[in-house]
Amino acid sequence: MSPAPSRQQSLADIAAFFRRVQWVALALGILWVISLLAPILTPFVAAAILGWMGDPLVDRLEARGHSRITAVMLVFVAMTLLLLAVLLILVPMIVRQVMTLVESWPEYQAWFSRWFHGQLSPWLQKHFDFDLTAWLSSGHLLDMLQAHWQRVGGMATSVLAFVSRSGMGIVLWLANLVLVPVLAFFFLRDWDKFVERIAALVPRDHIATVSRLARESDDVLGGFLRGQFLVMAALALMYGLGLWLVGVKVGLLIGVIGGLLSFVPYLGPASVVIMGTIAALVQGGSWPMLLGVGVVFTVAQLVESYILTPKLVGERIGLHPMAVIFAVMAGGVLFGFLGMLLALPVAAVVNVMLHFAVERYHQSRAYVGESSQPDDAESPGA
Repeated sequence: MSPAPSRQQSLADIAAFFRRVQWVALALGILWVISLLAPILTPFVAAAILGWMGDPLVDRLEARGHSRITAVMLVFVAMTLLLLAVLLILVPMIVRQVMTLVESWPEYQAWFSRWFHGQLSPWLQKHFDFDLTAWLSSGHLLDMLQAHWQRVGGMATSVLAFVSRSGMGIVLWLANLVLVPVLAFFFLRDWDKFVERIAALVPRDHIATVSRLARESDDVLGGFLRGQFLVMAALALMYGLGLWLVGVKVGLLIGVIGGLLSFVPYLGPASVVIMGTIAALVQGGSWPMLLGVGVVFTVAQLVESYILTPKLVGERIGLHPMAVIFAVMAGGVLFGFLGMLLALPVAAVVNVMLHFAVERYHQSRAYVGESSQPDDAESPGA
């Protein structure tokens, strides 16, 4: 038997291996470039998300006979008016709540001082023989400052450098705020063209598989992002109004914070319970108010768990809460705000890819095995 076929197979395997290495190197290079360009890419990613969310409505208007540019203008104006309405309602309310918090700050300081000296410090002294009050005294802090003066000086230098860069950062953020709506308009207008051009680059042998994965990813992302935004808004409304009705002065502010944080599992509800309880204790800590905070939290969680999430989000994203938390934290560490913005969409797409990989694995010979293949040798005609 000639060794030529075996040698050709080995060369083909080596070539396939190097092709995989090239693709991995290309992916790593793209991630490296993204990390370098993260501040610049942030407005483009935000605008792309807005364009992707508005494209289905533009397509519906086109199907009713409107031109693409007319449909884009209508959707863009509607999105702009909705954003302005939210800002006009939320910003004054949040400003008033922050001013209320600032005015009540001496009460929070007094409550924390009583809790610290009356409960926390004695408990640590009793159970761990650790005098927290002496450790935080001015004399001890001054001694630590003198012992670590060089390190403190380095930190001060870093802080001054950060402050000097913050001016440029503010300018960049303002430029991004102006740039996002402009970019969003172009993404809305040309979204279908972008999709067609990307589809044209896909090898024809894989176009069916890629199209299927793209549709599944779009369904997952659409169901999650659009539904999650509605859930966040509903929770912010329930938390805020509920805490305000039971008498918490900064209840609306706590509700908005809890609603915004609710996209991370358990973080939003936990923040509402902790901040609502502290605010109620600072205001006097009456049992009816504390009970009201518990009722607001319980009702909001029941509505969210049994009505809002099943109806608006469902199980389409299929991500475990720990995976969501890890994705957000990893995105923030790797790419900053851009990474946090992309964390959940990327995690949802990766989840679709993993499901597809598992499906292919279950159909492969490595999983099925030789024994489950049709045994033609034992058939009567063999």
